[in-house]
Amino acid sequence: MANNDIRAQLKSILLEKSVRTGEFTLASGKTSDLYIDCRVTAMDPVGATLIGKLGWETVKAELVERGVNAQAIGGMTLGADPISLAVGMTSAADEKPLQVFTVRKEPKGHGKGKQIEGNFNEGDTIVIVDDVITTGGSTLKAADVLEASGAKIAFALVLVDREEGGREAIEARGIPVVSLFSRSTLLG
Repeated sequence: MANNDIRAQLKSILLEKSVRTGEFTLASGKTSDLYIDCRVTAMDPVGATLIGKLGWETVKAELVERGVNAQAIGGMTLGADPISLAVGMTSAADEKPLQVFTVRKEPKGHGKGKQIEGNFNEGDTIVIVDDVITTGGSTLKAADVLEASGAKIAFALVLVDREEGGREAIEARGIPVVSLFSRSTLLG
């Protein structure tokens, strides 16, 4: 299936399952006329498959364009988890699959007290993931944790950029942003 067909199918599922209009208070505290719950699409078996295919093709192309090799993919739980796993699982068919990890909002209160769980090693070059960016706050918080643990961030992969300043905030930090959809492309 061609990327344009995959993109069209994924857009259709996002619009059907994840996009709502009305008046909403977002995680950032801002109010908006648009709510996008990507988890519903990312946890749908067809949606996850499409995210995996389009996400992996996008990641591979970006890594080649930037001349970078990445070892792992992940981001702040819960939004990034199904996206990271879908892309990681799709990458398993490739000769250089990506390992998958997740970043806890706070360090674990027991055991080793880890904040990064899964397949992450200090010094890894990673792709950081977020489902939706508004202000970029959760992506930047995950970046803080990852960089403090020795990660080198190649770029951020975002399912939907709400086009409300998040991309600019993340890129101001030196992390390029690649979004599969934006508010404009999703609603346009």
